[in-house]
Amino acid sequence: SGAGKSTIMNLIPRFYNPSNGDILIDEQSVYNFSIASLRENISLVSQDTTLFDDTVKNNIKYSNLNASDAEIAEAAKLSHCDEFIKKMPNGYDTIIGENGVRLSGGEKQRLSIARAILKNSPIILLDEATSSLDTESEQKVQNAIFNLTKNRTTIVIAHRLSTIKKADHI
Repeated sequence: SGAGKSTIMNLIPRFYNPSNGDILIDEQSVYNFSIASLRENISLVSQDTTLFDDTVKNNIKYSNLNASDAEIAEAAKLSHCDEFIKKMPNGYDTIIGENGVRLSGGEKQRLSIARAILKNSPIILLDEATSSLDTESEQKVQNAIFNLTKNRTTIVIAHRLSTIKKADHI
């Protein structure tokens, strides 16, 4: 804790700029791209998911405003959101409250992963995405992360070995 892992990860999408040095992706400096272009190609899933006082559908759709209902449903299925969405009083049209106050921690994380799946970016950044979850929720989120990161460059910060055990490099 406190070693700067999240700070280093936040340098990649240029939330911060370093005082010196460079960050390369495929041997190209992230400073050769506009911030908008860079962030368009990155999805971030962190332990602190920002959700809006809006419907489930609109919270998922936030990452791709042109997504169809079918694409949103597919992202929800791959992120294992569909199982709790189906139980909600109005399904995808249920208002989840400010910051998802009506959802559990695992449900919030899975909505964040659904957003990332819908965005379909080639680079995924996971910052303690399972840190505050119980074992059952963690397993569901792990399965969702597996679907999200297939064939994508992924950087993961995690304290739990179970989160990174399928990684190519640790």
